[in-house]
Amino acid sequence: MSVFLSELGIVNALGSSKAAVLRRLLEGSRSGMAPYTDLLTGRTTVVGRVRESLPTLPANLAAFDCRNNRLLAAALDQIAPAVHAVRETVGAHRIAVLIGTSTSGIAEGENAIESLQRQGRIPAAFHYRQQEIGMAAEFASRYLGLTGVRYTISTACSSSANAFCSAQRLLDAGRCDAAIVGGADSLCRLTLNGFDSLESLSPEACNPFSANRRGLNIGEGACVFLLTRTPAPVRLFGLGESSDGYHLSAPDPEGRGAEAAIRAALAAAQVEPGDVEYVNLHGTATPKNDDMESRVMARVFGAGTPCSSTKPVIGHTLGAAGAQELGLCWLLLDDANEQRRLPPHLWDGAKDPRLPDINLTRGSESWSRGIFVSNSFAFGGSNTSVAIGRA
Repeated sequence: MSVFLSELGIVNALGSSKAAVLRRLLEGSRSGMAPYTDLLTGRTTVVGRVRESLPTLPANLAAFDCRNNRLLAAALDQIAPAVHAVRETVGAHRIAVLIGTSTSGIAEGENAIESLQRQGRIPAAFHYRQQEIGMAAEFASRYLGLTGVRYTISTACSSSANAFCSAQRLLDAGRCDAAIVGGADSLCRLTLNGFDSLESLSPEACNPFSANRRGLNIGEGACVFLLTRTPAPVRLFGLGESSDGYHLSAPDPEGRGAEAAIRAALAAAQVEPGDVEYVNLHGTATPKNDDMESRVMARVFGAGTPCSSTKPVIGHTLGAAGAQELGLCWLLLDDANEQRRLPPHLWDGAKDPRLPDINLTRGSESWSRGIFVSNSFAFGGSNTSVAIGRA
């Protein structure tokens, strides 16, 4: 049976509403990208910040209060009416919740340690649960009043893409009638200094697939979907996963695992590469990722399929990236995108002669049938590809 992406809630560096995110995405706005100077090395990088105010959590959820969950709450609020309607029909116990994250509330843990060092005490409001990886899904369930299957997935940058694969399996197995699926990650010193130690951060706006690329920009945000069997304009076409285990932090240069995930998604969707009208690239602007992904794209899709990285406008949102970028694809497929435009790929235009030709968008392209693919590749060789399209 078909699965539909019935509703979307999204907040990131582009904005905190679907309309704002879509408008700024099509404009190629970098208004949410800002300098970050709190690195142990003293260097500066660029990050994607959420600037809007976030919801205050209710008192009964105080133990879950952290920026990560406030971001998640801002996205959940956007789909809450639709979730409540489904809950009245199928019951709170029949809606699963699957959330991907890599940072959880570790920023609150950082602040608690800093307070202990400087003032000799941990803040009274700090609770260890705020930084537990697994609490994102439990928080979302409690926030929406749901009691069904719930768990958090943390597979680095493929986390929230893998959440869709888990949701599909739960629906197919009859363990739920609907699912809340998505991801949330917030800016914190742990990940920023970690990527800095890997020499992966760019000191300026990231520049995917350019000969001058210098690394990635980290971002924050949350994105959630309501998945149901009820027909809706956007359908989940196919999913592909692989785990090649090539290296702890570097991708397989040949991209065999990444290619396997993409081809599995196309096979599940029962479409050919030529049917796909847009690919959202993982596109981190790191030398090794862009080298690998461009080779895989050329092998699978050739040089004609429009594609782009959206990380220059929202940053790399890590565990939330799979859901975030699928959310951008959903917005592009929505009726609100009246001219069916594709977003521009933001870079300096300096082609790397070592990379094969791929069709990076200029912002003048549009789609017709509406079949998109979104790629997410993670540390340890976790690769996920998701195909969605107009129903």
